[in-house]
Amino acid sequence: MVVLDVGLCGQGAALNGRLIAFEGGEAAGKSTQARLLAERLGAARLTFEPGATELGARIRSLVLDPSGFSLSFRAEALLMAADRAQHVAEVIRPTLEAGTHVVTDRFIGSSLAYQGFGRNLGVEEVLALSLFATGGLRCDLALLLSLPDGVARSRRGSPADRIEAEAADFHHRVLEGYRMLAEQDPERWVVIDGNRPPGEIAKSVVAIVRERLGV
Repeated sequence: MVVLDVGLCGQGAALNGRLIAFEGGEAAGKSTQARLLAERLGAARLTFEPGATELGARIRSLVLDPSGFSLSFRAEALLMAADRAQHVAEVIRPTLEAGTHVVTDRFIGSSLAYQGFGRNLGVEEVLALSLFATGGLRCDLALLLSLPDGVARSRRGSPADRIEAEAADFHHRVLEGYRMLAEQDPERWVVIDGNRPPGEIAKSVVAIVRERLGV
């Protein structure tokens, strides 16, 4: 069992806004819940990974291209880190410094689950890479939407992108990785049952954010 000695959340430097990340496997409902929470918070900035910046959009096309483009696992991890570095520099950090909350669909937890666990690249190594990319910036709260893999598969669209098309054992490692990350940092990670109506999930999310962050 991998034990992380660095917390995944908590910003390290005082910023006026709060950073909330939605995490989870494919088709878990992250985008919907991120949008609903951002709307509930009012002036919050809604964003996502990968692809929220012009550079990120180009990286996203490389990483998710389903056409058989050859990409090594380490190259994949580095591209995701590059996307996150630009995302933080261009979108997330300036927004937080201005006092506005940020709600993001995926953040560091996704790299740990997908590249650290799913690709077996090592969680500590991927964490170090991610923290280098963000300049040490971490989320204040990670909301993990948990969904049975069978339900998630039934929700996935067609055609699948490069990550969605991976074998079942890869997605199993990703989900197990998420579970371990949440277990190791229960003060900042919250697991939410994603196999419920969106409105019901949204109410749970709002209650958790209010309790944990007071916003």
